[in-house]
Amino acid sequence: MSNTIILDDSAVTDDAIGAYPDQKTIEQRLESGFFLLDKGAGPTSHQVAAWVRDMLELPRLGHGGTLDPFATGVLPLMSGKAMRLTKQILEHDKTYIAVFQFKNEIEQDALDAVMEQLTGRIYNVPPEISAVRVQVRTRKVHDFTLLDQSAKRIVARIRCEAGTYIRTMARDMGLFLDQPVELKELRREDSGRFTLDDCVQLHDIADAIWLWKECNEGEALLRMLHPTEKLLAGLPRIVVKDSAVAALAHGAPLLRPGIVSIPGNLSSGQNVLVTSLKGEAVCFVKVNCDSESITNMEKGEIARPSAVLMSDDVYPRRW
Repeated sequence: MSNTIILDDSAVTDDAIGAYPDQKTIEQRLESGFFLLDKGAGPTSHQVAAWVRDMLELPRLGHGGTLDPFATGVLPLMSGKAMRLTKQILEHDKTYIAVFQFKNEIEQDALDAVMEQLTGRIYNVPPEISAVRVQVRTRKVHDFTLLDQSAKRIVARIRCEAGTYIRTMARDMGLFLDQPVELKELRREDSGRFTLDDCVQLHDIADAIWLWKECNEGEALLRMLHPTEKLLAGLPRIVVKDSAVAALAHGAPLLRPGIVSIPGNLSSGQNVLVTSLKGEAVCFVKVNCDSESITNMEKGEIARPSAVLMSDDVYPRRW
């Protein structure tokens, strides 16, 4: 099968309702959108999220992928319904630049051996200071690359599975080398497909909010506050007609007549993004049949929403 199966090539969308993602207003993006922050050292992830929340006078604003106070780098901040996507954010691979300090000088062969031991599937128990329950678990370290070193210090790049604690890796290096190893600096270079090049500083967000509120100039804020759809780019999706969008936004099941296109490799039980013809994120659904079955159906229930992302007042009810 091809990547996309078109089930209704005559479907069209009404431009008078809804909005193409890149044309969404600031208010619409605040209802479901996100910032990409280059977090500085000092505050917790919760604190910077709270500062931005208060500046925007929002009831809630969350973050995806906690960074320790001393750590810096890519930190998504989600507003409104985008907060329901925290799980998707947390599951992305991450890349870090880490500075490790050794108590004693270390031989190159021993260092190479330890870095090899800490590459691949490793045990990674959360440190006691972490916000999650301490338990034995494994995480995959895809790459552990030496970038620079001195007698008692190294700089390394670590690309790893989400939820990997670099502080734990420092502790484990110390156990292998029989000496204390301290994580001195940590910078997250990327989170999923988002990199530091995509990020802005906290003061940039503050300035953009001030311009929007005090001078009615929203251009800077529009550049920083992204629509939710940018967060979901690349995910397999089912595209539905305008008539189905409102029903799904109210929690109704997805029915076969409302579908425009589906991925060619859907499997029963798969969680899939549903979008409108404009590309708006409507909801996630768990499909109860595969692509071939859907293609051969003329009516019937395909799936039920597992997380609704669109407000129920955007598209008019048609039932």
